[in-house]
Amino acid sequence: MDNFNNNGNRNGNGGNDGKMPKNTQTIIILIISGLIMVMLISFMSNWMANSTTKEITYNEFLKKLEEGSIASVQIQSDRIVAVPRAQLSNMMQLSYYTGIAEDITTVSARCEAAGIDYSAPVAKSSSVILDFIMVWVLPILLMYLVLGLVMRRASRGGGMMGVGKSNAKVYVQKETGVTFKDVAGQDEAKESLTEIVDFLHNPQKYVKIGAKLPKGALLVGPPGTGKTLLAKAVAGEAKVPFFSLAGSDFVEMFVGVGASRVRDLFKQAQNNAPCIIFIDEIDAIGKTRDSRYGGNDEREQTLNQLLAEMDGFDTSKGIFLLAATNRPEILDKALLRPGRFDRRIIVDKPDLKGRKDVLRVHAKSVSLDETVDLDEIAMATSGAVGSDLANMINEAAILAVKQGRTAVSQADLFESVEVVIAGKEKKDRILGPQEKKTVAYHEVGHALATALQKDAEPVQKITIVPRTMGSLGYVMQVPEEEKYLMSRDELEARLVTLLAGRASEEIVFGTITTGASNDIEKATQIARAMITQYGMSEKFGLMSLESVENQYLDRRTVANCGDATATEIDKEVMILLRNAYEKAKGMLSENREVLDRIAGYLFEKETITGKEFMRIFREVRGEEEKE
Repeated sequence: MDNFNNNGNRNGNGGNDGKMPKNTQTIIILIISGLIMVMLISFMSNWMANSTTKEITYNEFLKKLEEGSIASVQIQSDRIVAVPRAQLSNMMQLSYYTGIAEDITTVSARCEAAGIDYSAPVAKSSSVILDFIMVWVLPILLMYLVLGLVMRRASRGGGMMGVGKSNAKVYVQKETGVTFKDVAGQDEAKESLTEIVDFLHNPQKYVKIGAKLPKGALLVGPPGTGKTLLAKAVAGEAKVPFFSLAGSDFVEMFVGVGASRVRDLFKQAQNNAPCIIFIDEIDAIGKTRDSRYGGNDEREQTLNQLLAEMDGFDTSKGIFLLAATNRPEILDKALLRPGRFDRRIIVDKPDLKGRKDVLRVHAKSVSLDETVDLDEIAMATSGAVGSDLANMINEAAILAVKQGRTAVSQADLFESVEVVIAGKEKKDRILGPQEKKTVAYHEVGHALATALQKDAEPVQKITIVPRTMGSLGYVMQVPEEEKYLMSRDELEARLVTLLAGRASEEIVFGTITTGASNDIEKATQIARAMITQYGMSEKFGLMSLESVENQYLDRRTVANCGDATATEIDKEVMILLRNAYEKAKGMLSENREVLDRIAGYLFEKETITGKEFMRIFREVRGEEEKE
């Protein structure tokens, strides 16, 4: 196994090309630190001297001399310094100074007459100019020379103390330990990357027909779908040097450092070709350049250097750039064009088959008992990404260990699904009888509306046990089949189901609570999307009134209409929600006996399965039909 240093250097020179040795760096740092300390000490000495010295007139000096308040006198060449008998403290000694108004012999005679110790001036061998040169000029000059040496070495070696050097980690196959066998649910993405790996291994068969290795590929998708895992799998399959770093590794507070690191990275890559460069979260440096509101000079210089390097390297050497992001809409257009990133590989949320494959991959290292059916778990986790599924398998294994079992059961897996979705059970939160009854009717309202509509998803579980993510209860629905489209009838049925909880509260208790806030929020989002995005409004027709930004993150929407139209949209949303709420109230009122029976049963049991719910539902409906 080849081990690479941060320079990607495999030659026998120790990887110090253009890099300052560590002992030289240490010596320079010590010299600079010493000079700074000397200057600080000199500054502090002058400050202390000025703060403890007071100038007086010659007459005041003579007066203090006659009074006997002076302890000693020092006669210098240009002044007389007198130390008083009374001092401020042992650490702070006050002294007076005055000019020499009489000759030194007269001053000496006055001191002898007063019985005071004095010292006469001694001839100096140095001058004031020489003192200034030694204390100030020489240290500054020495510091300038040292810093100049450092900067010259830095320009050759990529930055001061290695600041401009690339921080890329270099991997080979055995170090990542990930191959395409460890990646599931992304068959199309694996197929595209497999071609790249094959090109690196067998370039002759592609060159023979005239094909060229793509310069780069951009992995795009929501967080947790496996973009970084795919990149590591490429490293494991390629068996070539794999430079891995994040976009933020290029950005520093010093302008020009990022560009220097880009140059150094591609230089290392050329020395180790064929190789793969992986930049995770490339949006940190690849954001669109915009001068309207001011720019970031460091980031833009880094991006410009990256664009230049991607144009400059030769694909025949086998250098391939791989990048990942979940915000492709903010990337600079010059970065996305063919010739730089020739391929955009979508790594989206896995479908039903993909979730089954992901669960099987992560369950390989976990002991499962005979009750486990991963197909049911895959059906119950619609919309989950690979990291969610991996977390669910791990949570199920932890739960089995806590309960003293040696294998994971189906019940553990369903519980782990609930833990990831709604959080753990809050065993310390005990609801009062009235609140518990309200929550029971609220959740049964959701479930009953589901059972009474043909376009709704069947109920898997109903619970009124509070969870750590804030829910006091919830209804788990599992679709009978994977769907990629939703009809208008299905969306309207979803609105009725969401608002049926609030409707149940109003029918039974004659009042409403705050428990429906999340339901109302979701219902409003669906209703607004029906009108503004899906063209399901008779008033606005097929007009697009909102566009989605950050489609792989929060899916924030931006209005594409004026204020007057926005007001009309709000009115349409209100009408749609009001109609759904009235429909929910009518359905529950007509089936009040079923609502009461199931709510009472849920109040006692706290958690019931979908089968228990449907059994009571059919029993009560059967009794009504006999009557």
